Amino acid sequence: MGKILSDEGLDLIFRAARTHRAWRDGEVSDVLLEAIYDLAKLAPTSGNCSPMRLVFVRSKAAKERLRPALDEGNVGKTMSAPVTAIIGYDMEFYEKLPKLAPHVDARSWFVGNAPLIAETAFRNGSLGGAYLILAARALGLDCGPMSGFDNAKVDAAFFPDGKIKSNFLCNLGYGNPDKLHPRAPRLDFAEACQIV
Repeated sequence: MGKILSDEGLDLIFRAARTHRAWRDGEVSDVLLEAIYDLAKLAPTSGNCSPMRLVFVRSKAAKERLRPALDEGNVGKTMSAPVTAIIGYDMEFYEKLPKLAPHVDARSWFVGNAPLIAETAFRNGSLGGAYLILAARALGLDCGPMSGFDNAKVDAAFFPDGKIKSNFLCNLGYGNPDKLHPRAPRLDFAEACQIV
């Protein structure tokens, strides 16, 4: 039988982890951001296509570029977060497949097939974003993933060439536990699952 994560580890990334909206002071270093990516890049993706692309928004100037795209309710929590990750997906991910899947001509599966490109990029980029959250939590950060922004404005400000599309945002830092609301309910197994 394989090893399983300790209760402490499961608490850190799942049971005690929360979506944070308020932040304590604390720098998130370049080294930590690189370590998060080095874990998140290991997300399983179809054909190892790895379409997730990230922009870590940390400077005041970059935060101001992001501000106009945010819904009103997300401005304060985002501007006060040490870092906001823009999780995007590359619509030309298949150009990297000769490196990522050298054993097969995977690039040819996608060239000229816009619906397959869009579906694959979005699905697998989302998987990468989920792994980013788990990686950040595993390395001691709190996360505040969110929608509530104008994708077109984010794309114009941070991905102006149109090759990368924003998916969601995730504030990263050291959350203030005093500002958390009680955890919202989740569906029970029988409400969400079937075994057939």
